[in-house]
Parts: sequence; structure tokens; C-alpha cells
Amino acid sequence: MLSSILSWAFIGFLLMVLAYYSSRVTADEDNSSFDMGAALIDFNRAFPNEPIRSLHFTADGSAAFIRTFDNRAGFMRRIKGHFACRMIEPGHFFVEALPNGRGFKMEFTNLPPYRGVFEFGSTREAAEVSLWLLDNYIHPEDRMDGSASPLQSA
Repeated sequence: MLSSILSWAFIGFLLMVLAYYSSRVTADEDNSSFDMGAALIDFNRAFPNEPIRSLHFTADGSAAFIRTFDNRAGFMRRIKGHFACRMIEPGHFFVEALPNGRGFKMEFTNLPPYRGVFEFGSTREAAEVSLWLLDNYIHPEDRMDGSASPLQSA
């Protein structure tokens, strides 16, 4: 009798632990894709001397685009619970707009695994990130008039 009560109590305990674990896993999957704090921490670890000016997540939360205070562009891709962070170098990528205007297809010449289709929550976000990339596309030394970026006054 006592052994059967202990067995059922042990089974009940295991079920409660399983329920708690599964609820935490689904909560992490739901909320982690837009965790701006984790994104900022991961980017700061990768590039401690690059202060972030602005950050935009894609609609599905799988990637984020960063604008730094010196108007450089950065890119973060979610890989197994953390972000892989890269600075986007001028001349090392190609961008093609999506027909719906809410994103673009991007190919990196120096980072092929990070290429993909990136769609944002609105056309405004997609346009803003596209402007960052356009400003970042031309190396400052290659500018015709030698002037600073047009976005530096923004």
C-alpha cells in the first residue's frame, strides 16, 4: 500500500516537472525572437566599441539590423538561442527589394550562410533599414565629393 502511494506520488512529481519544463520552453520560444535586451547584449559582446543607435527586427524575429552611432550597419541572425553578430562591410553585399515592399533579399559576398529574405513588420521599417544599407554600401573613401554620410545629420 505504501509503495503504491509513493509510486503515484513520484509519477505525479515527474508530471509536474514535465509540465513546468514544457511551459518554460514554449514561453522561451514565443518571447525570445523579439528579445531586444538579449540582442543588445549579444551585439555589445561582439562589438564593444560600437554603440547602437537603432535596431529593427524582422517580422519573424529571426534577424535584426543595427545602425551604430557612426552610421555603420550591423546584422544579427538568430542561431540556436543567441545572435550571431556581424558588421556589414561596404561593397560586400547585394540587396534586391521584395515585390510587397516590406523587405528585401540580401546576399553577402563575404558571409554566404547569412544570406536570406528579410521581411519587416512594415514598409517604413524596410525603407529605413534599406537607407542604412544604401548609406553603408558606398565606402566613405569612395564618395565623389568626399563628404560625410547624408544620414549623419539625422
